[in-house]
Amino acid sequence: MKVKITKPDNILYEGEATLLQLPGTGGKFEVLENHAPIISSLGRGTIRLVSGDGEKTFEIRGGVVKGQQNDMMILVQ
Repeated sequence: MKVKITKPDNILYEGEATLLQLPGTGGKFEVLENHAPIISSLGRGTIRLVSGDGEKTFEIRGGVVKGQQNDMMILVQ
């Protein structure tokens, strides 16, 4: 799936991923390819992204995720 993680002043990541683990305000959750459409708030924590290049992590203070049709947009602080 396509993933874009962006802050107000720069892009942290733009590329492909096979798994996203996100810090939702109600607890951690995972998104895999072909996930149902989703909009969710994010709390303080770590985004874990797995791709063909390995694993990356991003520390965030909060944000929002919107995803549909294997296209995920994550806006973070």
